[in-house]
Amino acid sequence: MKRILILGAGTSGTMMANHLSHEFKNKKDEWEIVIIDENEIHYYQPGFLFLPFDIYTPDDIQKPIREFLPDGVKFFCEKIGKILPAEKKVITENGDTFHYDILIIATGTSISPEETEGMLGEEWRKNIFDFYSFDGALALRDKLREWEGGNLVVHITEMPIKCPVAPLEFAFLADSYFKHKNIRDRVNITFVTPMDGVFTKPKATHALEHLLVEKNIHVIPDFAIERIDNENKKIIDYVGKEVPFDLLVTVPTNMGHAMIGRSGLGDDLNYVATHKATLQSKSDPNIFVIGDATNIPASKAGSVAHFEAEILTENILHYIKGEPLREEFDGHANCFVETGNGKAILLDFNYTHEPVEGTFPFPGVGPLRLLKESRMNHMGKLAFRWIYWNMLLKGNHIPFISTNMSEAGKHFDNV
Repeated sequence: MKRILILGAGTSGTMMANHLSHEFKNKKDEWEIVIIDENEIHYYQPGFLFLPFDIYTPDDIQKPIREFLPDGVKFFCEKIGKILPAEKKVITENGDTFHYDILIIATGTSISPEETEGMLGEEWRKNIFDFYSFDGALALRDKLREWEGGNLVVHITEMPIKCPVAPLEFAFLADSYFKHKNIRDRVNITFVTPMDGVFTKPKATHALEHLLVEKNIHVIPDFAIERIDNENKKIIDYVGKEVPFDLLVTVPTNMGHAMIGRSGLGDDLNYVATHKATLQSKSDPNIFVIGDATNIPASKAGSVAHFEAEILTENILHYIKGEPLREEFDGHANCFVETGNGKAILLDFNYTHEPVEGTFPFPGVGPLRLLKESRMNHMGKLAFRWIYWNMLLKGNHIPFISTNMSEAGKHFDNV
């Protein structure tokens, strides 16, 4: 029997298990689907942003992985040791060996605070926090409940990161949170980024910078952090610039899974070289890569993984039949940007098109507005959690959301 082996049961891996299970339901005597992950719990990662502000509870954002895997898919909870592409097999840290005919790498990306000097010092989880992990977001929630004010620094270590808008969203939600607690006048919020603007796309940067000014959030761009001075509570960049903090909320370096490096398949950050349109590995034709594990120039966001999954499923079927792969993935991404006070902005973009104004998902109708603040966008962001648990993870197609970016209803003439 032939085997499709999926590494990682996060968003991308779970969606692929469901998509492929549907496609191979009549070929169970020919193909088996196996998925390996070191965790038993699946996290709704966009919820990490809301947990520190008591908008979501821990139960809202975690469920058992097995609950979302289809019947017939074999799940093994083990740590992955190494991929041996020449032998078409994967070895776990327990010493178990899994052969494959097709390998799908969906191991994502995670924080690596040890990459920055001083980040894991005595202030870690005391006055220095992340919210890109469940434990970090939960610890930050407890800190914010009792924090009485001072210098709050929201910081990005380096790019790329998961959900590039999340640090901005944190700053916006912090502004609302402290206003609600009637201590906003005791909190100075500073947004520190290694980029020359607050987002990776200039058009969106212009709109978002306006909101930062409006909310009295100071921006420090072009800050390439060298180290953290825990004793004096400062972050210091390579040219000696210093930013003091009382509470530092940082996005540490994001890196792909360490076993990618051990397997010789990754770049310096352990991301796998991937054809950006087909999602096939550039080194081995029977290896495919999806989601945050890739090095493609698309946003590391859940919506990207959703769009990739539909295209990758088709390309795996083409590969099995010996047909040319379709170069269809265009880098499409949707991003809701929480701006606080019950409002949000929606961004829609791809490899070649920047975010622009318009309507989504229905041209001229909406009901969501692109690049504009609205309460409807905020409701859309909150509603996405239900869609995620009940539709996306289970591999259900959303008929009114196109896999590739549609130009209908968008005002490209204003770019």
